[in-house]
Amino acid sequence: MDVKSLFKKEVEKQLLDVDDYIFTPQKIDIMIDDGDLSCVLNSDGSVNMFYSKQGITDVRAAARKHPFTAFETELQHGIYDDVIEDLVDGVNEIIDSHSKYFRMEKAIPMAAALGSGAVITDADKY
Repeated sequence: MDVKSLFKKEVEKQLLDVDDYIFTPQKIDIMIDDGDLSCVLNSDGSVNMFYSKQGITDVRAAARKHPFTAFETELQHGIYDDVIEDLVDGVNEIIDSHSKYFRMEKAIPMAAALGSGAVITDADKY
């Protein structure tokens, strides 16, 4: 390897060190599978994905894969599709699951109500 190639490799290595750059934060919202997906590019170059559907929210983080490409372009080319698919699958799995303890059709008993003749004293408040 010649000196020119070594110099070029070192310059490229320093340019590609994402930790040295500050990115303009961006947020892109879209609807996927009846849920809301928010893709957030943070100023440190990390990417967060938030997916909410039917009251369930899950979050995943990803490393910036192409720091010199526009964030929207990365999304359009499917660079984070694997993270998004895992996120959507995780939320759908939670929605499709059921608890063996809590059921929508099972009524949770309320505490007994006090009768109209009950007297509450200061001692009862503490």
